[in-house]
Amino acid sequence: MAQEQQQHPLAIYFWIWGLLFVVSTLSYMVDYIGFQGYLRWTLILVFMFIKAGFIIAIFMHMTWERRALQLAILVPPVAILVLIGLMSLEGDYTFLTRIEFFGESSFVPESPHH
Repeated sequence: MAQEQQQHPLAIYFWIWGLLFVVSTLSYMVDYIGFQGYLRWTLILVFMFIKAGFIIAIFMHMTWERRALQLAILVPPVAILVLIGLMSLEGDYTFLTRIEFFGESSFVPESPHH
């Protein structure tokens, strides 16, 4: 029984390798240009997700897998990221609500004695 093996064109790997190099260069340019604050972190995260997407899709062969397997692998991390975002929003809401009702705390913790 002969097994059929799927052959992927080699050129696509070189194209993705080139795109990864370009996106990495853009990521380093964020620091070189000197962006600060939310813009800096947003750009760094966007470039990071683009690179991760290319690596997962092509080098980890996710593009050629069945849709069910793609969803089984990709949905849980996305769900975890959404839940982390929701917890972050709720944490800010809880913190601001406590400050509004109880005021700013003057409590300063003591350092442990050694």
